[in-house]
Order: sequence, then structure tokens, then C-alpha cells
Amino acid sequence: MRLPANELAPSAARKFVRTALTERGAPTSSGAASAPQPAIGSRLADDAVLLVSELVTNAIMYAGTDVEVGCHLDSGPGPLAPFAVPGPGPSGVVVEVIDHNPSRAVRGGKDAWREGRGRGLQLVRALAESWGVIYRHSEKSVWFRLEPARGATEPGASDDTTAGHTAGVPAEDAPHRHEPPSPEILPPSRPRPRRGRTAEWVDRSGPTFLAEAGELLAGQLDEDMVAAIAGQLMVPRLADWCGVWLTTESGAMRLSRVWHTDERCIGALRQALENDPPPARLRTTGIPWPWPQNADAAGAGGSALLFPLVAGGSCHGAVLLGRKGVSQMTDGLARLAEDVARRVAHALATARHYTKQATISRALQRRQLPESLAEIPGFDTAIVYEPRGEGQTVGGDFYDLFPMGDIEDRRWCFLLGDVMGHDVEAMSVTGLARHLVRLLAREGHGVESLLGRLNLALAEEGAEAAALGGEQAGPRFLSLLYGELEPDLVEGGARCTIASAGHPLPLLLSAEGDVEPAADPQLLLGVSDSAEFHANTFHLAPGETLLCVTDGVTERRRGNRQLDDADGLAEVLRGCVGMGAKAVAERVRQAAHDFDAGPIDDDLAVMVIEATPVPLPGGGPGTDPGTARQPPRTRPPRTQPPPYAGEPTT
Repeated sequence: MRLPANELAPSAARKFVRTALTERGAPTSSGAASAPQPAIGSRLADDAVLLVSELVTNAIMYAGTDVEVGCHLDSGPGPLAPFAVPGPGPSGVVVEVIDHNPSRAVRGGKDAWREGRGRGLQLVRALAESWGVIYRHSEKSVWFRLEPARGATEPGASDDTTAGHTAGVPAEDAPHRHEPPSPEILPPSRPRPRRGRTAEWVDRSGPTFLAEAGELLAGQLDEDMVAAIAGQLMVPRLADWCGVWLTTESGAMRLSRVWHTDERCIGALRQALENDPPPARLRTTGIPWPWPQNADAAGAGGSALLFPLVAGGSCHGAVLLGRKGVSQMTDGLARLAEDVARRVAHALATARHYTKQATISRALQRRQLPESLAEIPGFDTAIVYEPRGEGQTVGGDFYDLFPMGDIEDRRWCFLLGDVMGHDVEAMSVTGLARHLVRLLAREGHGVESLLGRLNLALAEEGAEAAALGGEQAGPRFLSLLYGELEPDLVEGGARCTIASAGHPLPLLLSAEGDVEPAADPQLLLGVSDSAEFHANTFHLAPGETLLCVTDGVTERRRGNRQLDDADGLAEVLRGCVGMGAKAVAERVRQAAHDFDAGPIDDDLAVMVIEATPVPLPGGGPGTDPGTARQPPRTRPPRTQPPPYAGEPTT
């Protein structure tokens, strides 16, 4: 039968095969009347219809040509010529699907299955007695052969003794022969033994099933997801229902997942299993378990086995499998379930190890950055922070904004830093530097003194690490932007003292849209223990904005070009006139992301400090912003400020 390459082809192929098998005979190529054919069982016909639908669908999707479908009875081990008349002996059904694109290879291995392809051939391999692919000059043929299970009675088979004997031959040695169907109503066939079919599937498809189970469980880092996948793997292939317990930190058993072929029974089964959990720390595998109440709607009972989930010498839980209608599970099925349980146990051990490490990492990371930023009267502040590492909350960049002392001091400190590197060592230096800056600032060290002492500490730490660990443990350099704000509560704004040690320079945006650097470039911290640093001082007037970023923004690349080439960051900031601090921070962040289509390959941090305009005396909440005190038009040059009172001298 020839079918066009469209969405109706699989349906037509299914109808063609079912019609041919229902008529219990195959057509001949000449159109002449064929000899009577043996009857075909409904189970075999269903399998043939399923497989031809898969093969025709694959041919339409991947070959893209018209297909030809052939169906005939056969007594040999492989495909005969299409529409051949079968000889004596046990008859099988051979179906052949031909497309006209032989250059398109058939893919049905494990690699194809991982890519989301080849599932049709997986079904063929699981159900067919034999199958294959034939490549010809102008076409490609995929065929399969189905055969009734030995010992099973198909519709139309006689119960008379002559059906099992030939002349003078005992029944057990006689070849199986199908007699022509009689016109009278045939008795219903005896059901195929379920246990035999399961044992056959275990022997034939068990290794493939284990490989697929391992692939599905690998890489799962959540223990409840592992339990859910385990239930879906085992039901209905190995059991009619299953329950998965996981051990808790206290050693108790927690019922994580319950699966059943009949969803209506899940609630009752869960309740029964929760009332009778298995003991913790099991070691024996394949333990017979009492059949739970309400495990099946019919109440027929069955067999249940418990498998502990042991890996690395620890019990991580247990899985209970139940199979209704049988008094005992087969040895092959029990061994296969034990192998699956072993893989589930190793997946649970991996997931729990990852969860433990992630919890420790999050606990350590929470201490690297401040939980909240201080609020400065008369100022609007904003911070944007995006660490590079996936799943991390802290990277090599860090920030802080805190009061220098008590309320009467009225001075605030801010910092934005970047440790060389992106590994765990860089994150450890992040926490060390931030806490050390806070300590030095609250002891009264000014900007220049603080940078000098921090530089000395980093240089000494790097020298010690190099002495102990050799060249592999080199020094850790640190770029830091550190400043102090002393707000003017009368006129608004603040006196700002700031220094940049190897860090991208801060930019100052005036109310008129002018942008200029607010500090001078200096050496990185940790390079030389004798380095000296100086600070710049200016008045941050109301309506002006100070922008501080890390090199994750300025060095954002697009080919050979960086975002800050030709003062690119200043151009972005110039377009932020009139925006609040949070809007400016978001604009800069978005500009960094939009500069290139690829992901950002470095930590990104943006800090914005805006001096808000001060209303004129007598103004209230409804004061017109146009009447607010505007920033001065002229700016005094930046100078190095004298030390504050009480500041230690170096």
C-alpha cells in the first residue's frame, strides 16, 4: 500500500494493517484468491498496529518521502518477498515500511535516544521477535516480525486433542499447526499468562531498561525528584504500585512518593503505607512485605517486596514494590528491581551530598555581603549585584554601605571591590576585605590610612600563601573603591572623600548632564607593601549622582570592543539625567547586558548614590520640584582633604 507523505499516513497505515490481520489473511500481489490463512490474535494485531504507526511516522518526519507499507504472514525467521504465501509451521506477521530516502540513516541507538529520537525503534526492539533495516539503491526498508508467544492459545485455536497431535506423534513433540477457522462462533481464548510475558520482557529488555534508568537518574540533585523518577520507572514496568521512603536526619522514614497504575488507589495506598513504614537502616534486600489494605480496587491481593536504598554504607530509604494477582514475583523481576534500587540509592547519595554542600556554601556566602544597606539622610542609594557563578549568591565582587559610628558621628562609608579571580579563594578574600574595612573605618582610620593598612594586610597574606603553597598559591590582588560621606543637613548634599585603588573610576553626573571622573587612578591593593594612596574630596551637591561599577560593566565585550571604550559608560550615565538611583542602576545593568548577545562572563556590581534635592524652607510634601534648591552651577576643584579629628596618622 502506497501512502503520501502527510499527517494522515500513520492513520491509513494502522487501518491497512488492522484490516489485513482481522481478515486473517494477507493479500497477494496478483490479486488472486489466497489460501486460507491462520487466525491472528488480538494482542499480536495491536502490537503490529502500534509498531507500523511508529515506523510510518518516523519515515514521514525524517525521510520526507512517500512510503509503502506491506503486511504478510510468514513462517521463516526474517522477511520474505512482500505478499508471499506462508508455508506450514508457526506463522508470524511481517510488516515492512519502505521510504525512498536511503541516504537518511535509521538511528535507534542510545545516543539517538538521548537526543529525543529513536523511540520508535526502541518499541520495535522491545516487542518484535526480529527486525532489521535493508538499504537499497533507491529506497530503504524497515521491517519487523511478530510471533505469537509459545504455549499461548490465540483466538481460533481448537481445544480438541487433534490441535495438539499429529498422526503418531505425542502432543509435546508435535509441530504447532493452525487449522482453518470454522464458521461457528469460537470460544474465548484463554488469557496469556502475565508472569510469562513479564519474564520474557525482563530477559529481553532488562539491560536496556537499566541503562535508561541510569541515564534518567544521573544528574538529579534533588532527593524528592529522584524518588519521583524511581516511582515512574518501576510502575507499570516492574510493578503495579510502589512506595518510596527517604530517611530523615533523625533516622526516621519519610514517605516521599507513591505511584499506582490506577490513580484512584493512590490516596488509600498512601494512607496504608504511612501507617506501616519500614524500619530504618535496613540491609537485607528483597524482603517479602505484607500486602497493604486497599492496594488494589478488586482486593485480589498479590506479592510485595521491599528493597532498601543503600549506597556508600548508608541507608537512604527504601522502595516497596507490589504486583497484584501473583503469589510470588519471579527471580528475574526481583533481580532487576534490586538493580534499579541500587541505582536509585546512588542517585540519592549524590543528591544529598550536593544538598549538603550547597547548604554550607549558602551559609558561608551569606556572611560575605551585608544583609542590608544603611540609609543615609538626604540620599537615595541603589545596588545591583550579579555573581558570575551559576547558583552562587557571592562572587569576587563585593560592596558595603555602613555608618562609621553612632548617630552623632553623621558619617557614612561606602565601598565597592573586586578580588582577582572567580573561585572559592576569591570569595574568601571578599569576606576578609569587607570585614577588615569595617573594622578599620570604625577605629577612626580615614580613607588614605585605611587603604594603606588593607594593602599591607593583603601583601603579607599573599607572601605567606606563596611561601606555604609555592607558585600555585600566588598573591590575591584587590581593586577597591572606598569613600566617606559627611552629609550637610542644612544645605543638602555631602562632603565626599573617595579613593580608587586599581578600580574603575567613579563617575559624577551633574544636574545639567555633565559627567566627569570623581577620583584618580592608583595601584591595586596587594601588589606592593610600600604603596601609598591618596584621596580626592569634592562636594556632592543635591541633584547629583555618583556611579560606581566593577570591571564586569566596563570590560563587557562585544568582539574586540569593550563597553567603556571611548567613554561608553559615561555616555550611558549622561542619558540618566533626572532619574533616581534605582533607575540609574537598572539602566547601567541593562546596558551591560544589551552590549552583547552572549552571557556576561564576569561578576557585575553597580552602586549608585544620589544626593536628593532639598525643598526650600516652608515646603512640604506637595512642594513643586521646580522650587527645590538646585545644585550650584560651579564646582570647586577636587582636593586632598585634611585628616579628620582623631584620625591616626601614618
